[in-house]
Amino acid sequence: MAITAAQVKDLRERTGAGMMECKRALVECDGDIEAAIEAMRKSGMAKADKKAGRIAAEGLVSIKVSESGRTAAIVEVNCETDFVTKGDDFINFVNDIANQVLTQKPADMSALLAAPMAGGETLENTTKNLIAKIGENMSARRFRILDGEVIGTYMHGSRIGVVVVLKGGNETLAKDIAMHVAASRPTAISAAEVSPELIAKEKEIFMAQAAESGKPANIIEKMVEGRVAKFLKEVTLVGQPFVKDPDQTVEDLLKAAKAEVVAFERFEVGEGIEKKQENFADEVMAQIKG
Repeated sequence: MAITAAQVKDLRERTGAGMMECKRALVECDGDIEAAIEAMRKSGMAKADKKAGRIAAEGLVSIKVSESGRTAAIVEVNCETDFVTKGDDFINFVNDIANQVLTQKPADMSALLAAPMAGGETLENTTKNLIAKIGENMSARRFRILDGEVIGTYMHGSRIGVVVVLKGGNETLAKDIAMHVAASRPTAISAAEVSPELIAKEKEIFMAQAAESGKPANIIEKMVEGRVAKFLKEVTLVGQPFVKDPDQTVEDLLKAAKAEVVAFERFEVGEGIEKKQENFADEVMAQIKG
């Protein structure tokens, strides 16, 4: 059966696939567009499964806030290359996930993967369809929902996103602190929230460093106490100098506004993902030898 250009165009518009792939599917299905779409979806799912093991360390962060301004959702969605993050398909995909997290409030990632997206498909199937279309592994990596009296958000480009929840204060203050969190990377709000294990580990390191000084044990103990106190100021939000006015700490800023940070979340694309380092020349030689 002869396949017309109009049929190929129709299938391309409906699937987003390449011209030759559409023509091949139509030939195999005797020009039946619906059968071709089903065959391409099945093929795409198989291809998507094969790509699932590939490292996806690029991506985007997205933040959505409810109309009431009292709930925010932050998500990180990964892909393999920075090029894909600039395409409308991936951008819309990430924003859709953030909107679904905000409105559906899934309990965990399993619930999110099973949740219906804007097109009616589950996130799991939507992801596989997009992998088949774009040709890269991608996945929703993490999300968090924050509720509170005052919410401030800050996006540094599309790779770093921060949500801050305040008790007291206002949105301007919350946004300023979110900007500070983006730049200064605190790991906790205050010293009380820093894990005892981390403090013990740092104390052990400081103790070993101080022991090399040859000073008496009581002096070493005071040196270590001082270094631990300095460390806690460096890693806690309230102990850090405020980025917009280093002469005051974030704690000073909050006290002046009679406000308190209840929670914050900072997502940076690819944090903690071990990227595969590839040598392009070696890769080309391997292909030639293969």
